[in-house]
Amino acid sequence: MTVLVLGAGVIGVTAAWFLRAAGHEVRVVERREAAALESSYANAGQVSAHLADPWSNPGTLRQLPKWLLQADAPLVWRPRLDLDQWRWLMLFLRECNRERYARNLLHLANIGLYSRETLRELRRETGIGYDFHQGGILLFQADPAAFEQSAAAARSLEAHGIKRRVCSREECVAIEPALAHMQERIAGGIYSPHDETGDAHQFAQALARLGAERGIRFDYGVAVKRLVVEGGEARGAEVEHADGRREVLRADHTVVCTGPHSARLLAPVGVRVHIYPVKGYSITMPIVDEAKALRIGITDAAVKVAFSRLGNRIRATSTAEIAGYDASLDRRRGEALVGHVERLFPGAGDASRVTHWAGLRPTTPSNLPYVGKTAVKGLLVNAGHGTVGWTQSCGSGRAIAEILAGRRPEVDFPFVGVD
Repeated sequence: MTVLVLGAGVIGVTAAWFLRAAGHEVRVVERREAAALESSYANAGQVSAHLADPWSNPGTLRQLPKWLLQADAPLVWRPRLDLDQWRWLMLFLRECNRERYARNLLHLANIGLYSRETLRELRRETGIGYDFHQGGILLFQADPAAFEQSAAAARSLEAHGIKRRVCSREECVAIEPALAHMQERIAGGIYSPHDETGDAHQFAQALARLGAERGIRFDYGVAVKRLVVEGGEARGAEVEHADGRREVLRADHTVVCTGPHSARLLAPVGVRVHIYPVKGYSITMPIVDEAKALRIGITDAAVKVAFSRLGNRIRATSTAEIAGYDASLDRRRGEALVGHVERLFPGAGDASRVTHWAGLRPTTPSNLPYVGKTAVKGLLVNAGHGTVGWTQSCGSGRAIAEILAGRRPEVDFPFVGVD
């Protein structure tokens, strides 16, 4: 069968890879000049199967009134005359209750674990090269009450197979010695020893090269204008080339992997998905003192900043800014991240050589992505992965190939259009 994959971020590239491995003729179209130049370009870099909690949780609901008045809050809402934004926000608030949060957390952990193991299998099979570190991810709390809540939640989730190790401040420092200078300010932490960090941009570009060698066709600089549906069946997409020429690309099946733009692409053919862009910021800083740098993934829960070790670089990421499709860079956000790196790892990096980035995360109210078949025959969706697209990419791509083959993926997750 012929399959047209729309979008070459880490989600689209991994979907194409597994579809090709299943024997399909695969073509990928991407509006940018190479793979992984948008949401996948400079994300947090954490492959976090067991620490990827939904943003929509009871704690967020309690903090929201304070955050709305805080200029540097981790969650920022910039109201717009956009019905989709308001609808998304109302659905997000609904997902913050305890029952929905618990359900969503389990599903995120399931797809995250499935995906992490799929990534490792792919790495063993291909020998793909990119910056990554295995050693786990540590989330630490500065507030004792918040730590006790995190510890209680971690223990309660053990019955569901979500293994998180509750650590004292001394154990946190033993796991990550770079935090020794601030040991007395750490109340405790939650450690996921089997998670890892890695550069999603490097990975996606390397996998695209391997995929091209195995017969996947990648068309860069090609913008998708609309989906083509004839007689109730998806037949491909109309695209526009860099020279302005328009063309209809036909295929037996079409997979929408266009991240934050997926909802707008799907709506005209009658498919509604609640995916809205949520802007995030990151900075990347070269390491100049190995002894002072982090060795594993770190999350400072109080300020919701994630830190990753990517080769000889430190990546720091934060903020969920609900501001529509504006991907412009607010340097103040980046400078705040530089301050967080220097606070946790003083002297580790060169702040004069920082690279700033902002990007749009394709986020759903529940934080669960849409992966599976739509109501339109031949049209599949693989989008809405939010802050954990890198974590879920390989599992989602593998699942799409399984679903197209008529099989249910071997993971407990609410796939779309799958019985």
